[in-house]
Amino acid sequence: MQELRLLDEKLEQLLKKYTALQAENSRLQQTVSAQLQSIEELNNRLAVLETGLLATQAKEHAPAGDVTDIRNQLDTVIEEIDKILLTLND
Repeated sequence: MQELRLLDEKLEQLLKKYTALQAENSRLQQTVSAQLQSIEELNNRLAVLETGLLATQAKEHAPAGDVTDIRNQLDTVIEEIDKILLTLND
């Protein structure tokens, strides 16, 4: 009888530990999930900042004449597109 009581006590202790470990596991999984989401958001912000930095560096290293030439070329292309759109609408 005493052996059964000891086994029952050990079983109760193990069940309490198991329940505590399940709760801890759940909490840790939530923490990991939150951290992964935070990492993803930070990576997205980093990508945006890197893109901005590259654009800024490109502007700084491009000669002023090149920027003006590129703008003029873009204006010309946009004008041509507008003409094509007008002829398509007619």
